[in-house]
Amino acid sequence: MSTDTDARHVDVVAVRHDGRAPAGPTTVLRLLWLLPPDWTCKPEVAADRVRLRITPGPRTGLTAVHHALSAAFTDTALRGWSHRTLP
Repeated sequence: MSTDTDARHVDVVAVRHDGRAPAGPTTVLRLLWLLPPDWTCKPEVAADRVRLRITPGPRTGLTAVHHALSAAFTDTALRGWSHRTLP
């Protein structure tokens, strides 16, 4: 059964493209630190890949989520990683 909350999420995949960058477990912590605390995030973590399902707060639009992700991945803490959102 789907609820409005379930329908309001963004799935993002981050991939490590620089072997010198920190591995997935460190990167997911850094990424979560850079996102707003009122968002619910469910991570799946591997050494070279992080998948994150983000459900924003009730007053946050999905466009704001995409902007926050773009900003987070410009932070030097995530250097060596790139991301894309899933349909």
